Amino acid sequence: MADSSAQTEISYLPPSSPPANHGHTRAAWFTTIVVVLGSTIAGVAMCIAMMWMIWVGAAVVLVGLVGGKALAVAGYGQAPLGTADTNTH
Repeated sequence: MADSSAQTEISYLPPSSPPANHGHTRAAWFTTIVVVLGSTIAGVAMCIAMMWMIWVGAAVVLVGLVGGKALAVAGYGQAPLGTADTNTH
């Protein structure tokens, strides 16, 4: 026999909602695109055994990471938690 009594579901809600943009900022997009490009260059270089090209791909990845952090510091990244900045750049 099936139990037909109603059950209440208990769920946990965070005290405040997280940022709504999920990292959809210029800094995040720049970092993602440049790191993927550098990884692709390095991956293709590994397949064709060109060591110098692997290092070029690694350098492109490094430029993407540093550039993304620089853009975030310049104000093109996600606002820190607890601030009301909507990032209108």
